[in-house]
Amino acid sequence: MKSSARDKAEGQMHQAKGRIKQAVGVVAGNAHLEAKGKKEDLAGKVQEKCGQIKKVVGK
Repeated sequence: MKSSARDKAEGQMHQAKGRIKQAVGVVAGNAHLEAKGKKEDLAGKVQEKCGQIKKVVGK
């Protein structure tokens, strides 16, 4: 698998995990878990965008 495709896939996976953590944090009233979920979601978005950039650049 090319690194750009891997970055996109891993980014999407991190976004999904982050959204799940956010939801569990909200339901459980756990602000720390909710914040960790937001952070992981954002990191996944960044990683996915890096994969898209790599694809455009041609790496």
